[in-house]
Amino acid sequence: MENELKKLEKAATEAIKAAKTSDELQNIEVQFLGRKGELTSILKGIKDLSVEEKKVIGPLSNDIKNGIIQKLESARAEIEAKAIEAQLANEFFDITAPGVARKIGKIHPMSQVQHEVENIFHGMGFTVADGPEIESEYYNFEGLNIPADHPARDMQDTFFVDKKHEDKHGRLVLRTQTSPVQIRTMEKYGAPLRIIVPGRVFRNEATDASHESNFHQVEGLMIDKDISLANLKGVMAEFLTELFKKEVNVRFRPGYFPFVEPGVELDFSCLICNGKGCSVCKRTGWVEFMGAGMVHPNVLKAGGIDSKEYQGWAFGFGLERLAMMRYGIDDIRLIFSGDLRFTEQY
Repeated sequence: MENELKKLEKAATEAIKAAKTSDELQNIEVQFLGRKGELTSILKGIKDLSVEEKKVIGPLSNDIKNGIIQKLESARAEIEAKAIEAQLANEFFDITAPGVARKIGKIHPMSQVQHEVENIFHGMGFTVADGPEIESEYYNFEGLNIPADHPARDMQDTFFVDKKHEDKHGRLVLRTQTSPVQIRTMEKYGAPLRIIVPGRVFRNEATDASHESNFHQVEGLMIDKDISLANLKGVMAEFLTELFKKEVNVRFRPGYFPFVEPGVELDFSCLICNGKGCSVCKRTGWVEFMGAGMVHPNVLKAGGIDSKEYQGWAFGFGLERLAMMRYGIDDIRLIFSGDLRFTEQY
């Protein structure tokens, strides 16, 4: 078998030297190294050899195979080099001609801000959660302490889907907020809990410079023992400082939301007009940033958590407003325009 292998090596070497094209080299590779090639046929007889013979034939066959592969690669490189040389000799090539510029895509400003928001909260120990955009009335309303006859339903003019939920959770609706993920996450993981929920939401809004019917929210939820609004204030102060890379003026004021008690609202000074007043801040100098508060006991109960043992706070803010403040965008409709001239600026 050793003599057969050496004869094969010699035949393959001579064939490679005689090859003139890449196709010929490909045929040589199949002939000697293919699944039905000559080397494979020879090696089928290894099973009949003694242990001592196998120790000799095994390494030898590997060396011969690797040697043939190297010779094939060298021959291919040489043939390709000669082809290029012949092409350059017969064709004019202007080395001063400019190359073809490749357009590199840009990450949308909304995606940039979302990634940064997620990274900042992740650094503070929060997990990023997600949920369906088509929700049941239960998760979107009832589980958040907003029953069917609650006046808070009037605050969210809703898009309904002409289909009912299979689990008798009412009709299906395009979620008006990312808050339903609160209930889903509490049901699945219990307490303690620390999450943010970025995602797309829908409302039948009148479109203007600061409102759209399709926009993005970031929901936050923290549940543990001995939690208060002081924790919320510290987290949001740290978040805004990291996001804008400078101190931002903020103000807290009382607010009402059915899923928190007590409720607060946080505003920060408009970074587009520096507090002087513009169309984005409605000429007030302040941008309504987010609603927040201590999670209502009914919401904790809907999530299967004992409100006597655990407390928590929740918040929700619009991602578009952060992007507008960050990049000086004065009309939210530009974000959804699909105009590449807008995206390429960022």
